[in-house]
Amino acid sequence: LAEDTRHSKKLFAHYEINSPLRAFHEHNENEKVNDIIAEISSGKSFALISDAGTPLISDPGYHLVLKAKRNDIDVVPIPGPSAIIAALSSSGIESNNFSFFGFLPSKQPARLKLLKTKKSLNETIIFYESPNRILSTLKDMLEVFGENRQACLAKELTKSFETILNDNLINLIDYLESDSSHQNGEFVIIISP
Repeated sequence: LAEDTRHSKKLFAHYEINSPLRAFHEHNENEKVNDIIAEISSGKSFALISDAGTPLISDPGYHLVLKAKRNDIDVVPIPGPSAIIAALSSSGIESNNFSFFGFLPSKQPARLKLLKTKKSLNETIIFYESPNRILSTLKDMLEVFGENRQACLAKELTKSFETILNDNLINLIDYLESDSSHQNGEFVIIISP
């Protein structure tokens, strides 16, 4: 089961994996879960893979795992890359106590409201963000957290264009604005306590 079979086919081809792929994403997950559970119950095995990172971490699969557990079906994790942990471990920002909040809301009023609820947390906070919203999100973070809050911006972890930057929010915004290509890729944003 793959979120984007077009993306996963490339990975399968590279490693000469011939297993069949099925699309399993946020738009079809609910309708497919019962059929998949029925197939597993009749003896089939499935692997849920992610386009990048670890399945279920801001990716589909929660409903399938929950239904499998409720049907006494073993769910076996195979550890793989995790953008959250890779970014945090290389950020130089306190990592003993942190919270991950996934993707922020796409609309600015909702995003600002959520950020304001996290402002006074005395722990490192971590978010994912898309290339389309990274600049507006950092500007919202500057408004909420202020100019002295330290942050880490990480993208394309373990890939050719890996970038991990630590600085205050103003300088990170300047970096993104200095070249539009700096806004490409999926981002992990880490904000210091």
